[in-house]
Amino acid sequence: MSEEKPRTALPGTDISLVGEKHLRLYLETNGEQGYLWNGVPILVLTTKGRKSGEQRQIPIIFSRDGDNYFIIASKGGAPTHPAWYLNLVADPQVQVQVKGERLEAVARTAASPERERLWAIALKDWPSYDVYQSRTTRQIPVVVLERNRR
Repeated sequence: MSEEKPRTALPGTDISLVGEKHLRLYLETNGEQGYLWNGVPILVLTTKGRKSGEQRQIPIIFSRDGDNYFIIASKGGAPTHPAWYLNLVADPQVQVQVKGERLEAVARTAASPERERLWAIALKDWPSYDVYQSRTTRQIPVVVLERNRR
């Protein structure tokens, strides 16, 4: 039986703006407040709940690869995937908000060798991802958010 390690903030991480408070402030100000968190950019991801069918929104660190955004399903190194990741696996049609820009996107999990290339980019933005990976035996997914081109 594996025991889940407590997920605490790494030293120096400001956690005064997290969760619902972060989401509300970001949405109310179109990212003027909440876009930068601990020196890294944040987007708002909207998924459809796989069980409820209701929209679920989270603020999450992102990186860029060309025209695409990508995010890391780390859950701080927990042994299970975050709920938002399970939601987008069930329905990859998502909405993304970066500051005041809103777009429709399709989410997909990056496979090797793309995953390793994107992971290296993400580590430049948030080196703690390697710490999170060391806390779990699951491979932490890298999720590419490809804009819908209409």
